Amino acid sequence: MGQYVAPLRDMQFVMHELLHVEDELKQLPKHAEIDADIINQVLEEGGKFTSQVLFPLNHSGDREGCHHDKTTHTVTAPKGFKEAYKQYVEAGWPALSCDPEFGGQGLPLVINNSFYEMMNSANQAWTMYPGLSHGAYECLHAHGTPEQQALYLPKLVSGEWTGTMCLTESHCGTDLGMLRSKAEPQADGSYSITGSKIFISAGEHDMSENIIHLVLARLPGAPEGSKGISLFLVPKFLPNADGSLGARNPITCGAIEEKMGIHGNSTCQMNLDGATGWLIGAPHKGLNAMFVFMNAARLGVGMQGLGLTEVAYQNALVYAKDRIQMRSLSGIKAPDRPADPIIVHPDVRRMLLTAKAYAEGARAFCSYVALQLDKELNHPDEQVRKDCADEVALLTPVVKAFITDNAWTSTSECMQVYGGHGFIAEWGMEQYVRDARINMIYEGTNTIQSLDLLGRKVLMDNGAKLKKFGAKVQAFIEENGADEALSEFITPLADLGDKVSKLTMEIGMKAFQNPDEAGAAAVPYLRVVGHLVYAYFFAQMAKIALAKQDSGDKFYVSKLATARFYFARLLPETAMLIRQARSGSGSLMALEADLF
Repeated sequence: MGQYVAPLRDMQFVMHELLHVEDELKQLPKHAEIDADIINQVLEEGGKFTSQVLFPLNHSGDREGCHHDKTTHTVTAPKGFKEAYKQYVEAGWPALSCDPEFGGQGLPLVINNSFYEMMNSANQAWTMYPGLSHGAYECLHAHGTPEQQALYLPKLVSGEWTGTMCLTESHCGTDLGMLRSKAEPQADGSYSITGSKIFISAGEHDMSENIIHLVLARLPGAPEGSKGISLFLVPKFLPNADGSLGARNPITCGAIEEKMGIHGNSTCQMNLDGATGWLIGAPHKGLNAMFVFMNAARLGVGMQGLGLTEVAYQNALVYAKDRIQMRSLSGIKAPDRPADPIIVHPDVRRMLLTAKAYAEGARAFCSYVALQLDKELNHPDEQVRKDCADEVALLTPVVKAFITDNAWTSTSECMQVYGGHGFIAEWGMEQYVRDARINMIYEGTNTIQSLDLLGRKVLMDNGAKLKKFGAKVQAFIEENGADEALSEFITPLADLGDKVSKLTMEIGMKAFQNPDEAGAAAVPYLRVVGHLVYAYFFAQMAKIALAKQDSGDKFYVSKLATARFYFARLLPETAMLIRQARSGSGSLMALEADLF
């Protein structure tokens, strides 16, 4: 069913030629010994695992789905998933970027990030099981007590246990301040937790021996709203002091949600009937601790969008080169065949190049953000750590929303390449479209990400974080502005940078008078900022490709052509978006609700 080959050449280009990761890591004592050979070796092995072990299970897992036993409340993952997870654990993949103190390999996040792209391309539904575990690891690593870390982190790092995040309830998703789950203190220092959660990805399954649920709930007398939420560690099986499994905890799966996509992942309704849990972090500060998990998940969802864009593109490209329909408008291209391959047709090329450009832009962007995370966590200079933290905070909502928006567009375009066959399950393309759609919704809808970017990350600090990133863009423009060969990239980049500054100021002034103005402008605003980021990276990649286009390596010819397509065909969307963002809230808010 189709194919997937890890895009190692482009990953290596981003790592070694665009971002100079090896040089950057030498500034971090923790990662100073990591060189290009290590990076390449990990990526190559990751490519083998994902293409040979995970990808063959993607279509079958989607068709089979998960199985829920209502009597025992257990869930069985699709055929082959458990065996693939065993191989994943035995190969040491869960420990890749984890702390060596708890059994991890201690490799940089920028390498782990690329591996997760491969896994998401190969099988997003399967990847969500270990992906959520990694988020649970990050949260406990940042906020767990020493005792919690000693007991739980080695098991999460090894992959023996998996993790989940239990936030949403039937009456509250985005507005977690309304959640009703309760936590009652017990004499032994634990808590008895009661409530129901929905949409819990990987909430119950048979792939690991234990599942560690991170659950939001309220303590007695807690303040109303989001300021009264606490975070609890609730294991499926209560572990003994030596890490062996004890009694079954009453946190069970009541049903599996019947979803549009990601059928291979068990999205569960979870019931807590006096389940035993332990407080993580301070009382009533659960959202602060959970944000570590949530931010990791938001970056992870961006990687899901990238992964699906890449695999959809690869398969649509193969199809377009093989499928023959009609003759080229400019003359016969395959005289030995009754029709030409559809890749000769301009609009088929537009669809393919859209996915190719959005994949390559996302790859550069995500790798950059992962590298900034490595620097935020490990750089010896405090100011560098702060600057990187600000940049990661600014760009995280853009990673989540812009990349997943583009994935929905790209997978749809790739399905369109197939014509009628695109809708037929056996070709595999319709699954990518279905799987891509959920990524725009969970871990904070893309509208919420847009409000976060504009409201919290830009307007709340008067654009300080945005100006820091803008200074990097401006420095590149000034350094290369006199190069005529780069003017086709530098000029539109500079123009968009100026427009973003003016748009930000205009929206800020209007929102000061009427907060609805920010809500009305947020979604197009995020896409404009997303294009600014992509234009910045495509301009850098074009500079490298221009210098090497005559080297005989066709990779650079392809990269340059893709950059030109991006600036000619995708970046112009910003003109419409800016006009939308400036149009204000009037046309949205004027109509009374009962007149809809």
